[in-house]
Amino acid sequence: MNIRDHLPLLEAPESVWEAIEAGLRENNPRAARPRAWVFIFAAAAAVVLLVAGGEWWFAARRTGWIETAASAGITLRIGDIGSVDVRPGTRLRVIADRADQHRLQLVRGSIHAKISAPPRLFQVETRSGTAVDLGCEYSMTMDEDGSGILHVSAGWVDFERDGLESLVPAGAMCRIRPGKGADIPYFEDASVEFGHAVERGDIEFLIRNARVRDTLTLWHLLSRVPANSRARVYDRIAALAPIPPAISGDRVLSLDPEALQRLREELAWKW
Repeated sequence: MNIRDHLPLLEAPESVWEAIEAGLRENNPRAARPRAWVFIFAAAAAVVLLVAGGEWWFAARRTGWIETAASAGITLRIGDIGSVDVRPGTRLRVIADRADQHRLQLVRGSIHAKISAPPRLFQVETRSGTAVDLGCEYSMTMDEDGSGILHVSAGWVDFERDGLESLVPAGAMCRIRPGKGADIPYFEDASVEFGHAVERGDIEFLIRNARVRDTLTLWHLLSRVPANSRARVYDRIAALAPIPPAISGDRVLSLDPEALQRLREELAWKW
């Protein structure tokens, strides 16, 4: 991660120069002007060295905190697998930057990651769970209380918390709730009403109004609705996208992991 190539150049505030010149005039009025330039250049050099020192510190340690100003962002190169644009007003930490693992912690603000790598090599931790890259491009915004939103534009992201997963494919999004993890994902081209139904957990509306590609949302519902609603969700999936006989409905309804995975792989062709 060559952070030194992307950190913004800092300038000392005007008050620094004014204080230097005032001090020089007070001590030696006649020599103030020529000597002021010497000190100005020395102070400017010190500022540049401080910036360079920060860059080298990150390069040497390969971990540490990064905080962008409200008006400027930076781009981090993630090894040779991609990059992360860190938007203005963002605070994050580089946890690991190794060939076998790249991990960030996003405390607040927004990032846009573009990664081409084997699954799970790049991960971003948040207060409400971890976004696990499955070979993708995505944007994520987080507040300090742990609320946020995830948009995926290419590939897949798996958002995990305490064994609960939300698999978000390209074109889909999900809300992130403080202390709860990710909501059920839905496609961004769904109706506004459908999105609102996802966010308030309106199972009946989702079953009635799901399209074929909204089986993404219904598949996630299977493991999150009460047991007495599960069969209705499954029947709606089967009506929208016929399920091969090799996939056991009974095993799906009992939330058998292998059956759920096989069903997801079958439906994913329509997502």
